[in-house]
Amino acid sequence: MTSSDSTRPDAAKADGAPTTPDEIRADIEATRQELGRTVDELSQRLDVPARAKEGAARAKDTAVETYRESPPAFAGAGAALAGLVGLVLWRRRRARRRASTEDLVLDARVGRKRRARRAGRELAARRAAARKTTRRAEKEARRIMRRAR
Repeated sequence: MTSSDSTRPDAAKADGAPTTPDEIRADIEATRQELGRTVDELSQRLDVPARAKEGAARAKDTAVETYRESPPAFAGAGAALAGLVGLVLWRRRRARRRASTEDLVLDARVGRKRRARRAGRELAARRAAARKTTRRAEKEARRIMRRAR
């Protein structure tokens, strides 16, 4: 078929393209419906919260079915999970208590030395600040004396 053949009205009928206004309208309506279905499908795929809810519902249904099939196994898994959570919490609490007890014992042994070092650092800081203040005051006094002359 040449390009001149495709411009003839009977060539359009041979290709299956609509020629009458009713056929064109029907074709447009079919295309609109197809486009609407495509947009709906895409919006469902992009609706993350709804998909998450569907996934949660599926997981819940699976869990319910598993429970109905074998309740003891489900109860055992729940008990194991609860035991694991309890063990983790117990170990954390125990570690916190042990650390605080060790700190108390260490403070009792080394407490005096720590306090003495801390006091020495504070005294050195005060002396340095006093020296700085004294230097500033001396500088200011010299400036005032120069102006007075």
